[in-house]
Amino acid sequence: MARPIWNGAINFGLVTVPVELYGATEDHTISFRQFERGTADRIRYKRVNERTGKEVAYSDIVKGAEIGGGDYVIIEPEELDAIAPGRSRTIDISTFVDLDDIDPIHYQKTYWLAPAKEEYGRAYSLLLQAMRKSNRAGVATFVMRGKEYLTVVRAGEELLILTTMLFAEDLRDPAKELKSMPEIAPARGKELDMAISLIESMSEEWKPDDYHDTYTQRVEQLIEDKKEGREVVTEEAPSEPTKVVDLFEALSKSVESRKKRREESPEPETDLASLSKAELDKLARDLDVKGRSKMNRDELETAVKAATAAVKRAS
Repeated sequence: MARPIWNGAINFGLVTVPVELYGATEDHTISFRQFERGTADRIRYKRVNERTGKEVAYSDIVKGAEIGGGDYVIIEPEELDAIAPGRSRTIDISTFVDLDDIDPIHYQKTYWLAPAKEEYGRAYSLLLQAMRKSNRAGVATFVMRGKEYLTVVRAGEELLILTTMLFAEDLRDPAKELKSMPEIAPARGKELDMAISLIESMSEEWKPDDYHDTYTQRVEQLIEDKKEGREVVTEEAPSEPTKVVDLFEALSKSVESRKKRREESPEPETDLASLSKAELDKLARDLDVKGRSKMNRDELETAVKAATAAVKRAS
C-alpha cells in the first residue's frame, strides 16, 4: 500500500478538511547506465571542488546565488527552510473556476487527495460532490518539499484530484524564444473544408486505455533482441514534409483513405480463428483498432470482431 507523500488540510471558506496526498502517476521510462564505448567500464559522476580537485560530501555542500561580478551569496539549507512560504501545511483554495478556462500549458503533475481519516469523510464527500455538480475546480496554493505550488483541485470519479500548475511567470514568451513567429496565412476555402473533413473523419471518443508508450516497448524489444543475439528490426524513416502545391491532394487522399479504412472489414466467410496473430494485427490496423500493440492473439480476435460489427452497423 502506498504511503502519502504529503499530509495537511484543504481550506475553502471556513471549512477545513484534513487530507493526504498520493502520487497518481508513475514513470515507465527505461533507465540506462553509462559506459565507455568498447569497454565494460561504468561512467560515474562525482561532486568535485574545482579548485582542489577533491570530492566533496553532500553534507558539506551549500547553495550560492550569483549577484554579479563573479560574487555569490551563500545560502544554508536551514535558511531556506526558515523562509519557506506557507509553512502551515494547508491547501488554501482562493477561488473556484471553470476547468475549461485553464490553458493546459499550465498543467504539471497529478495527485490524488484522500481524507486523512474516516471521520473527515463527510466534509470531503460534500466538497467533491459540490465541485462535480457545479463543474468547478478550486485554485489553491500549498507547499511540498520546500516549494510552493499553484494547483487546481477538481472532482474525479471517486476522489478529489490535485494537479500542480506552472505560474504565469514560469511560461516563456514564444516571441522571445523562437527565431521568428510563424505567419498564419489565411486558409484557402477548399483546403480548409478538406482539413476539417479529415479531422472529423479521424475524430473519436477519448479512451485513454487505447494509448500506450510504444517507444518504451520498442526499447524493451531492442534490449531483448540484442540479449538473444537476434537481428534488430528498424522502423521506417519519418515521412517527408508535404509540399504546399501538394497540400490539397494530400488532404483529399487522406480523407478517402480514412473512409476506405472504415468501410473495409473482413469478408463474412473469413474465419478469424484460423488467422495468425500477424494477420489479425493487420486487420486490426486496417480497422484502426486502438491499443492493438498491447493485445495478445485472443484479444486481437475479439477486438477485430467488435470493430467489424461496428463498421457494419455504421454502413
